[in-house]
Amino acid sequence: MKPVKIPTQYYQQFDADYARDVPGEGYGGWKKGEVELAPEHTALVVMHAWDCGGVEEWPGWRRAVEYYPRAVQIARDVFPPILDAVRGSPMPVFHVVGGNDYYQQMPGYQKTVEIAGPSPEFTPVKIDPVYERLQRFREQHVFVGDHNRPDVDAGRKHIKFLPAAQPRAGELIAEDSHQLAALCRAHGINHLVYIGFAINWCLLMSPGGMVELTRYGVICSTIREAVTAVENKETAREEREKQQALWRTSINSGFVFAAADFVAAAKAMPPRSTTQ
Repeated sequence: MKPVKIPTQYYQQFDADYARDVPGEGYGGWKKGEVELAPEHTALVVMHAWDCGGVEEWPGWRRAVEYYPRAVQIARDVFPPILDAVRGSPMPVFHVVGGNDYYQQMPGYQKTVEIAGPSPEFTPVKIDPVYERLQRFREQHVFVGDHNRPDVDAGRKHIKFLPAAQPRAGELIAEDSHQLAALCRAHGINHLVYIGFAINWCLLMSPGGMVELTRYGVICSTIREAVTAVENKETAREEREKQQALWRTSINSGFVFAAADFVAAAKAMPPRSTTQ
């Protein structure tokens, strides 16, 4: 299958200029270019696109996770044209899940388990009373706060797919990096384009995220408009953590695409085979 050209943004992390007071200010910074997508070796990943209920249902959760309204808006307004274009192309859609067991009876997950086999088991380190007190301190003072914990624990039991991110028949579902890598091997995929939430947290660090998949040799890219980030008090107004995560994606693992460009590239690919 012939590769398709697509505009991209990338970050030029060279050359530091040691004639400057701050050598890093000599870097090229964000640039625009054109790269290729191989239809038979590229897949879209929808990761942790969770329906977590409204503010009124679990107010304590929303007090600790402020990005969720942005995620709902992105899934509603940005996801549909991307998913429609990919579902009409040769590229598969993979879903990466977690949070509770809402997906485990779905055929797409059961097929993945059949393909991947058992995931490796991890033996945690031994804990002691000091460890427990340190973790308790973090729960009280860092995240999520004792007054928010009941809503977070209750809300997590009700996680499900956001309507726009609901898997279609035949789409495969993975819950960890072992399973997602197995899907990549089974389908000949070496380039994953991630959408979902949040790009600087789950998409980056959770099982099935970019950090772990790059260790399997996979290029991991993203679509700028189809992600948001965990922000803090100092960054939330300008969403600076999202900008930092897009930079990290470009430097560490792949490319940053615009939604309209990715949709156009998917539509330029040969139509999906009816036997797929």
